[in-house]
Amino acid sequence: MMLKMTHIAVIFNEPTISTDKGRMFISAEGQVGALASHSEIVTSMPSHLVDMSEVGVIEEREQVEKALQDKGYRTSLFNIDGDIKRLIKFIEVQKPDIIFNLCESLMGESLHEMHVAGIYELMNVPYTGAATLALGTCLDKVRTKDILRAHGIPTAKHLISTKIESCHVAEAGMHFPLIVKPIHEDASMGIENSSVVTTIPSLQRQIAAIIKSFNEPALVEEYIEGRELNVAIIGNEEPMVLPISEIDFSKLPPGYPKIVTYNAKWVEGTPEYTGTVGTCPAPLERAVEERVKEVALKAYQLMEIRDYARVDIRLDASNTPYVLEVNPNPDISCDAGFARSARAAGMTFDDMIVRIVETALERSRR
Repeated sequence: MMLKMTHIAVIFNEPTISTDKGRMFISAEGQVGALASHSEIVTSMPSHLVDMSEVGVIEEREQVEKALQDKGYRTSLFNIDGDIKRLIKFIEVQKPDIIFNLCESLMGESLHEMHVAGIYELMNVPYTGAATLALGTCLDKVRTKDILRAHGIPTAKHLISTKIESCHVAEAGMHFPLIVKPIHEDASMGIENSSVVTTIPSLQRQIAAIIKSFNEPALVEEYIEGRELNVAIIGNEEPMVLPISEIDFSKLPPGYPKIVTYNAKWVEGTPEYTGTVGTCPAPLERAVEERVKEVALKAYQLMEIRDYARVDIRLDASNTPYVLEVNPNPDISCDAGFARSARAAGMTFDDMIVRIVETALERSRR
């Protein structure tokens, strides 16, 4: 039952405008990754200075705020910048009943996502989504893989490379093709067409590009050929697994790798964006569907997620589900995969947002 006039503070991070790590991408081919315009924020400044994944948060918070207001909640907005004292003052003055946490980074640093949540906890204010430890752990791709593999959840073979010379794939029992990613980023940051490599020289180029662009180690994984599935989950003690969504790569141009690149996720008008179409529910045999949901739910629980999350999975030719990522703070905007799964489950967008809030409120009262 909805609590009328419950005060919800919607807190989000405003887009970072800089050329620090992750803002201006240098591809393995030596080219700056193009970032297209998406809103007034983008059209008012050079596009290569804007992280489009952060611009997407602006649209997301507008939709979340409207949904909450339409359902009778009182809302207040706060955009986080580098002045943490402003955030503390805002919470002290507004005294929200709960925070709808849409913060994904701070000052362009994704690792600060967990630190912002830590402020909520220190101020004893309930908030939606994962706790600080889960946010930080899920952002560490290798730590996540270690936890999942220790409990029998399939993930791709991997190694970590801090420099080109240290990448010995043969000794690690790995085989081409491989995929190279930043170790501590989300939202497909640093993922481009050249991320999938088939030779030692291309592997070395991509590792160098990641280290140069992000100033962090590169994660090298065996590339799993197959279907890409997104599993949205809402709930705590009895979590609800929503209908599985699938990314259809069939419209990608010939030669493009079947992966969700940064362009595919954020840059409208690119071949990657138009060539990766989400569909829900995914056409899966019943037994395969149940296995995918089982693996996703187990990953959700092992990573100690709460309230809601999205688990990304690759289904190989033998229908083995490999967990790619556990995202404890996924995009929940109207056109995102999470909302697509909610619609397939019979929820409106407003219903989905309220379900997340009520789940968090119920947890906070226990």
